[in-house]
Amino acid sequence: MIKVLIVDDEIHVREAIDLLADWEDHGITEIYQAADGEEAEQLIEERKPQIVITDMRMPRRNGMELLTWLHTHKPEIKVLVISGYDDFEYVRHTIRSGGIDYILKPVDPVTLNEALDKAVHAWRQEEEKRQRLTNQNIVMNQMTPYYMDRLLSDLVNGYGTSEHVMNQLQSRITLPERGAPCHVAVLHDAQFDQGMLTKFRNRRQLLSFTLINICNELLKDQGVAFRNMDKPGEMIMLYWNSQMPLDDVLARINDGFYLTVRRHAHFGAANAPVFPQDLPKAYTNAAQALWSRNLLTGPCCVHRERAVESEGSRNLRLSSYEEKFRVAALSGSKERMNEATSDWLHDVQERDLVSPEHLNRWNSEWDWIQYHWTENEVKSTQEPVEDIEISQDLPSALPLNEEGMMCWGQWREQINGRLHSASRLLTQIHSRDNHIIHDIAQFLDRHYHEEISLQQIAGQFFLSREYISRKFKQEFGVTLSDYLGRIRITKAKALLLNPQLRIAQIAEMVGYQDEKYFSKVFKKLEQRTPNEYRKEHLA
Repeated sequence: MIKVLIVDDEIHVREAIDLLADWEDHGITEIYQAADGEEAEQLIEERKPQIVITDMRMPRRNGMELLTWLHTHKPEIKVLVISGYDDFEYVRHTIRSGGIDYILKPVDPVTLNEALDKAVHAWRQEEEKRQRLTNQNIVMNQMTPYYMDRLLSDLVNGYGTSEHVMNQLQSRITLPERGAPCHVAVLHDAQFDQGMLTKFRNRRQLLSFTLINICNELLKDQGVAFRNMDKPGEMIMLYWNSQMPLDDVLARINDGFYLTVRRHAHFGAANAPVFPQDLPKAYTNAAQALWSRNLLTGPCCVHRERAVESEGSRNLRLSSYEEKFRVAALSGSKERMNEATSDWLHDVQERDLVSPEHLNRWNSEWDWIQYHWTENEVKSTQEPVEDIEISQDLPSALPLNEEGMMCWGQWREQINGRLHSASRLLTQIHSRDNHIIHDIAQFLDRHYHEEISLQQIAGQFFLSREYISRKFKQEFGVTLSDYLGRIRITKAKALLLNPQLRIAQIAEMVGYQDEKYFSKVFKKLEQRTPNEYRKEHLA
């Protein structure tokens, strides 16, 4: 919708222009009139026209003053001057102020419409460019935090210590001096209780964002918190203030967590004597301390050493109970399933150590067992399981209470739930509605820039990988991997319009760790390389 304002102190001139212009042919839908520059400025502020047609000699505020005001305050508006004076100064002022054309009275309709066409075309071209820049800025604002998290993740993983990476980080955030000591702390959203995760269901990114903001608010310029882009759900803190012990800082952060989300977190912690060389080892030690912590003893929230289990505890495997679970599932009897669950829990409770690491291992065993049970049913579909290019898995929800310790009742419910699901599968009476597959598509739309695996999605939606792969193709006509690729490439196209971003950076910002693979996918979908696309659209 294009609007035009006609400015002239003579009403008959304004009406003549209104009659001579082919407004509809130019796509102009609203025409306003003003008697001088002062009235015009008011109408411009109120009605926001895209084109102004103005006389030069008018009372109160003349055309030259109006042109100067427009050039300063509304440079996007296209201006046509219609004047009865063939004055060089008027023409020069029109050109200097960005005017499109200078037309002499009496107005020739052909000349007027040619000038209008030129003004409309110029405005539409610039509006398209403004819209592209707006979209690009939106994407950039969305991507910048992910880019910083990517650089910091590389730093703690040992392949981000180059001068280039360090310079990029130090230009944006405060870091400790090279060679100085540094503390590393790790927490993971999977180590919160089910109630907390349910509150943030399908919004785990919001949970991470909330916790990291609290951390950075308290760390200020003495530390930095960020998401580990290689492990979804994991958050890392670097802290280098020697005046306050790390445990005191983490206690303050935990107080902030409790005020905001009504939960405390558990942290794995370790020291890096020399920054940044010792960061990778310190990070590994901190993560191991977090995942090996004993869920049977508390109430400490900071864990510095990897917990050591006894030989008897180490040998307990869920797979040794497979036959008992399978028979219970096949029976369809709640009593038999409850009995099998009780036998397993009894043996686990005899242990001296149960850690999040153990629970994840047993969950993986469960996944393997259930896949093994339903393997024949899956093979009968003749649909292969697609291999999504990113393989990091998000751990399943752990049976923890609000203090992050073991909750036996919740674990019993989880195991019984698995058995009931397996029972339905094994007896061929299971069914799923298509809306679940659409929920998965929405999940991909929101998390395209993260590392995503089919296993992660299966855990998120409590479905088998095989089922998701088959049903997604049936519902959308493309594989889940192709669907995710199209989302990523669409976002990448917007980022390619920024010449300051390297192709490798863009690849990482939309979820590809390998620039060559990103280029291969881009060319497959767009029939040209990212570099060719950039040159074509920035020419």
